Amino acid sequence: MSSRRMTTIAGSLVTAAFSTVMIFSVTASADEGPASSKGGKAVDEAPAGVELTTTLPGTISVDNSSQKTELTATVKNDGSKDTGKIRLLVVGFDGMTVKNVQGCSPIEEKDLPEGSNSGFACPIDNLAAGKSKSYAVDATFDVKKTGKICLPVQTNDGKKTFWQQGPVPFGTTNPSPNAPATPLLLGTDNKPVAPGGDELPKTGVERDLLPLGAAGASLMAAGVAGLWWSQRRPRRTTC
Repeated sequence: MSSRRMTTIAGSLVTAAFSTVMIFSVTASADEGPASSKGGKAVDEAPAGVELTTTLPGTISVDNSSQKTELTATVKNDGSKDTGKIRLLVVGFDGMTVKNVQGCSPIEEKDLPEGSNSGFACPIDNLAAGKSKSYAVDATFDVKKTGKICLPVQTNDGKKTFWQQGPVPFGTTNPSPNAPATPLLLGTDNKPVAPGGDELPKTGVERDLLPLGAAGASLMAAGVAGLWWSQRRPRRTTC
């Protein structure tokens, strides 16, 4: 076999190998699994003909060195009529911090839902019947803690919440601290290994209940699962 032919074959193999690496690299950072409305429920009655829901990816991947992750939040109108002006909120809790939502504005700290650490508001002039709108979300997730996200869909002034997904957890029951990335499943409570042993760090719902007092603890025990509606705090967001 001539040296020219051997060089051509070798070059083709290198190109193919490089392409394969690129494909795996892109796939590793992408959302995996079907979108899901897990942890969502209707709250205030929506206008006639409007049916709002949200979805999140079934799996996300967290870079173990930078704690960065990306996901897509989607709001849908499965009804037969347009919504008019509404807004979607993207709110982080515990070890999950929302850093940016494309096309949306950060929520001021004083207006964040109680117990949350970050949030963005996404105004929507109108969502036509049968249409959806998706937002790219940049976040960080401390895999040594629990982490949750919440997606309320409200009137433009925030006085009514038509739908709310969450606060729903992302997590894993099998952490891999030495791996480049950790896959986290929607609707799964994160069970990280504490730095000093097998005891979990005091994070998540237990921590957030402390300032709420007995009333907040009773609500959680009744299965409210961290949902503070606008009737309780009319000038603050839900979740």
